[in-house]
Formats: sequence, structure tokens, C-alpha cells
Amino acid sequence: MEFKATLMDEDAVKRSLIRISHEILEDNKGPEGICLVGIKTRGIPLAERIAKNIEHISGVKVPVGILDITLYRDDLSKCSEDPILNATDIQFKITGKNVILIDDVIFTGRTARAAMDAIFSIGRAAKIKLAVLIDRGHRELPIRPDFVGKNVPSAKGEMIAVKLLETDGITGVSLYRI
Repeated sequence: MEFKATLMDEDAVKRSLIRISHEILEDNKGPEGICLVGIKTRGIPLAERIAKNIEHISGVKVPVGILDITLYRDDLSKCSEDPILNATDIQFKITGKNVILIDDVIFTGRTARAAMDAIFSIGRAAKIKLAVLIDRGHRELPIRPDFVGKNVPSAKGEMIAVKLLETDGITGVSLYRI
């Protein structure tokens, strides 16, 4: 891979997550009924950061869950014959809640579709919305995020790498040529 550009530094990521947090609260008309579900791997720390922002803004702590979509992927057989299962950890009822799925990058839409299937298997949410840090386009399914940190038009021969302090020791978003 060849480094092409830095798209966001730590401050830009922080500002985007604060803006997304405000947008979620505005869209929902407050924090009532919201729950955040981070899609493994980097969706989890993003969900936790957004939850802290919402608590700081509204004074209400919203629940955060962890979603592993491995068994819901439509390309599971391509990934591995023996997929590694990570635990989904949602310690609250999602039935009747406004579920906000959180992920780092949306590309084809297949991860978001798998996440919705996983949520449907857990309960019947009142609404499911999608928040992403980066929307890079190239959708293969009719899915679009409701809350976006940054739109980054990209070529299919490029890769966007989101790095977060919690998982990578540094926060930022970079573009690479594959």
C-alpha cells in the first residue's frame, strides 16, 4: 500500500463525532429511547465516544452495545471456512428503541445490511439508523448513512484506514493506494 493523504487528524475526528452526537440528539428530539450499537471493531470505540458526547450535551447516559456481524455477512464463505466469532454484547432490550448503528467506514453497504440482520435477530427496534465516520461511496446495496462525519469520494483501488486511540494507539484517517 502506498500512503496518499491524511484525511482527518485527531481534532477533526473529535469535531466530527461531536457534530454527529448533536445530529443524533436533534433527529431524535433528545436522548430518550436512543441506544448506540458499535459494529466490531472500530465502531465500538466510536459508539462509546458518541455516548460520552451525548451524556455531556444532554446529561443522559445512553446505553452502548457491541455487535459482531460475522455470522450475518453474505460473504462468510469467502472470509473463512471457520469464522472467528467475537461476542455480541448488548445488555439492554432493543425492542421499541431507536437503535443507532455506529461504524467507521461505509463502502458497499454490506456491513450495514449484516448489522441490521443481526439487530432483527435480537429484537424489533422502533427505528434503526446508521452513523459512520467516513462515507466513501461505491454502494452495492440501497443503504445510506443517516449521520456522516465526512464524505470522501474514493476510487475502488484506494483504501481508507481509520485509526483510533483505543484500538490502534493513534487517532486519524488516512487514504492509501492499493
